[in-house]
Amino acid sequence: MVNKVDFYFDPVCPFAWIAFGWIKEVEAQRDIDLNVRIMSLAVLNDGREGHTPESAKGLDSAWRPVRVAGAVEERLGQPGLRRYYETFGRLFHVERVRGRDKVIRETLARLDVDDLIAAADTTDYDEAVRKSHDAGMEPVGLDVGTPTIHVDGVAFFGPVLSAIPRGQDALDMFDGTLLIARNPHFSELKRTRSRELRYD
Repeated sequence: MVNKVDFYFDPVCPFAWIAFGWIKEVEAQRDIDLNVRIMSLAVLNDGREGHTPESAKGLDSAWRPVRVAGAVEERLGQPGLRRYYETFGRLFHVERVRGRDKVIRETLARLDVDDLIAAADTTDYDEAVRKSHDAGMEPVGLDVGTPTIHVDGVAFFGPVLSAIPRGQDALDMFDGTLLIARNPHFSELKRTRSRELRYD
């Protein structure tokens, strides 16, 4: 049986990037139907106490990368959206390129769709971003964040990792996560993070 995996990401989230590395490691060893989907930290944190409004962040607004992601998906489909995330993530998380506008522009240049930078500063894709975000978050609850993964219709938050599991470790975590997530009475399993994050 081929597991259908929908991986919800915000491009700037470090934990999503590490979890994406894990699910790609699973994909390399097992036949899964992996699709990337947009979620948004801008939507998630809108109005939350202690969070600076995105309108005050200028070029570093969390809206800009996901709006562009929406435009890329509209033009290039699922393969293009995945390339956008893989390229943005490697530049931002692994190569540590800063600021976000520079990363978006370099990503679009590598995808040969430079003109889509215009999407960053319009609201044209906000509805599509919110729709995707809601589809990813509603089944797991709005008190969690990213990464959020749906496997064969079962949705869960996490896993939150400090490094990418490789080889059999990645498969073991995938199988164990599915077993836990499929229990309808399961809601949370957690321990304090104590290790430095590794992105590659």
